[in-house]
Amino acid sequence: MSSKSIKDLTKLPVRLTSGHRLCAGCAEGIIARQVLMATEKPVVVASATGCFEVSTSVYPFSSWNVPWIHTAFPNAASTCAGVEAAYQGLKRKGKIKDDIKFVAFGGDGGTYDIGFQALSGAAERGQNLMYVCFNNEAYMNTGIQRSGATGFGASTTTSPIGKAQNGKKEYPKDLTMIMAAHDIPYVANVSPHNWKDLISKCEKGFECGGPAFINAISPCPRGWRLSSKETISMAKLSVETCVWPLYEVENGVYTLTAESKRIADGTTQKKPITEWFKAQGRYKHMLKPENAELVTQVQEEVDRKWDKLIKLSKL
Repeated sequence: MSSKSIKDLTKLPVRLTSGHRLCAGCAEGIIARQVLMATEKPVVVASATGCFEVSTSVYPFSSWNVPWIHTAFPNAASTCAGVEAAYQGLKRKGKIKDDIKFVAFGGDGGTYDIGFQALSGAAERGQNLMYVCFNNEAYMNTGIQRSGATGFGASTTTSPIGKAQNGKKEYPKDLTMIMAAHDIPYVANVSPHNWKDLISKCEKGFECGGPAFINAISPCPRGWRLSSKETISMAKLSVETCVWPLYEVENGVYTLTAESKRIADGTTQKKPITEWFKAQGRYKHMLKPENAELVTQVQEEVDRKWDKLIKLSKL
């Protein structure tokens, strides 16, 4: 857990200001501010095209108080990697002496799908940067289309509810596990409801000495069909149902953290998947009697992945 108290955090420089155009209740600004609180060193930020980029940089205004680069949808990781490589070169020549950190932000569409090649390449090359994915489980900026992160059964504009299907037909890919398979120094799942856990993991990511990947659950009131006041409670529910377990992989060692550790220890009860479905309009059709078997299938899949994670954390 982070050693910083809330009082400590209030004294840090504000790197992402208020006044941006993110939707009311959007988790992305909350997550980004927490991430940037995890280091007091100079930081350079790259943002892929998406909700976060367009909302924090509406010309002629900017919410950024740090060096910031807008890059294309698929290449936030490679852009950030290029800047980090230039920095290393200048440092070797003695032209820069500061210890500068680099972080790239992207949505799940630009990370799980069309940006994965750039992310995987930066990880394979061992570049010293941290990549943070805002996982709101769809292409929200362009109209709520399904992505590789969208949950089974979720209703989106490209996985609608109808006679032919009941929302998305496929389960989401497990990108956190995929990044762990790259054997990079640090990988973690985080949630904005637990700021201490999130900041602690980002502190490790910034200081791990190589590539780090942080996957953040990022509830979207518009796309998930929920009230803007429910963002943080929804993020917490994702952890309580084990839809989004909190864990880290540090130099190959898996460790459950925060609420997920307590669920694994048996001190906290895991909530059923029906609680997750009830809380969001995009899943309301899943609670119809005729879809009971689908609910059972999703619960079995969540349980399977949860049991696998418990086993990995005990190796």
